[in-house]
Amino acid sequence: MSTARAYATVTGPTATFVAPDGHTEPIHAAGHDDIRVAVVRRAADEARRAGVPLELVTSGDRGQHHLLVHTDGSITSLDTTPDPDPAAVDDQLAELLGPELEGPIATLRSDSRDVPAQTAEDTDSGILEPPKRRTSFIAEPQVAPTPTSGMRVLLASVGINVKPSAADLRREQDTAVVSRQWAGCRTIAVVNGKGGSGKTMTTAMLAAVYARNGGGNVLAWDNNDTRGTLGWRTEPGLYDTTIRDLLPAADDLLAPGAWVSHISRYVHHQDADRYDVLRSNPEMLATEQRLSAAEFDMLMQVAARYYRLVIFDSGNDESADRWIRMIDDSYRLVLPTLKANESAETAALLLEELRRRDERSAALADNAVVVVSQYEPGSLAAERRIADGFRDLVRDVQIVPFDPALKSGPLRFDTLRPRTQDAWLRIASVTAESL
Repeated sequence: MSTARAYATVTGPTATFVAPDGHTEPIHAAGHDDIRVAVVRRAADEARRAGVPLELVTSGDRGQHHLLVHTDGSITSLDTTPDPDPAAVDDQLAELLGPELEGPIATLRSDSRDVPAQTAEDTDSGILEPPKRRTSFIAEPQVAPTPTSGMRVLLASVGINVKPSAADLRREQDTAVVSRQWAGCRTIAVVNGKGGSGKTMTTAMLAAVYARNGGGNVLAWDNNDTRGTLGWRTEPGLYDTTIRDLLPAADDLLAPGAWVSHISRYVHHQDADRYDVLRSNPEMLATEQRLSAAEFDMLMQVAARYYRLVIFDSGNDESADRWIRMIDDSYRLVLPTLKANESAETAALLLEELRRRDERSAALADNAVVVVSQYEPGSLAAERRIADGFRDLVRDVQIVPFDPALKSGPLRFDTLRPRTQDAWLRIASVTAESL
């Protein structure tokens, strides 16, 4: 019997499914389902449509597996040698599918040879085939990722269909992750006690990626007592306002009759990158713009009402009330650093202190993302050395290649080189996973 072959790459809570005809689609688990259950279900749908068994090759954090998915939804492992031990096959499938084997996909069998083939006698005796699943007439068509580089772009431009590259697949998957909409406001703190480590750049680039892909409603908040420069490197709005102007207006902005547009007087919209900036005033002394914990909490209420995502560009004073409250209110930490040993050491010491502080802070440190930026063109050897030093300390480490558009002047995503854009998209994706 002929078979078709499909592929799935599983990363965290999402997967990329490549159908036998080359079409690619993202897969997301429903509710509390394991993503691998969703992948097998999708393969079973494809097998029923084609009317033949489907070979499914999966790869991801649980290794590579080779399955045969039958039209009736049963599955056979093709990973083992001929005549495998059924118990061993069940163990392999349990490793792939997790505890869900006994739950939502109980109809999936680990060895389809236990299911007798249907015969003409079965039909004559009244045992009928299950009805074939109807293809929906209104289902949205699955669109493969558009090639963005190399010969694939040229071929696609003249109407020749080509399979997406690995880079195209990853870009499509990362874009799906950063485009998510959460129920309630989420917060990300960009932290490093060393000045000049890339906090402002990281804040602006993350805000741009999330806003451009997720439809706006993203706030970059300059949470800095001492000469915060986020306002200098982003576009000014219609009003010359800062966080000190927003604070006395907080009650009015939280009133039931307040409109969404009222927040525009106090933030600075970025036209191309679609996010808003809440500025500090770099011309004022730190003593004139300190925030108490209560004032920070009030501002956070305003931010949570008007935005789905807030990214803090933190200051360097880790003893400030606003810095401590920022940590307590954050879902994820991003630690930028350069190849300079001082910058990296400061980030590492911060992780150590957070692990000692309390259980929640320790969890933030464990799930942090470290970003190592290349400040000058040349070899990435020094940046890789710094990155390797953090890999066992945090959730993920990413390197941003040198780009002159990041070194000085306005921070705008469109001015970056394509590989730099891909790097920031990847950073935003790994930061948003399970956010």
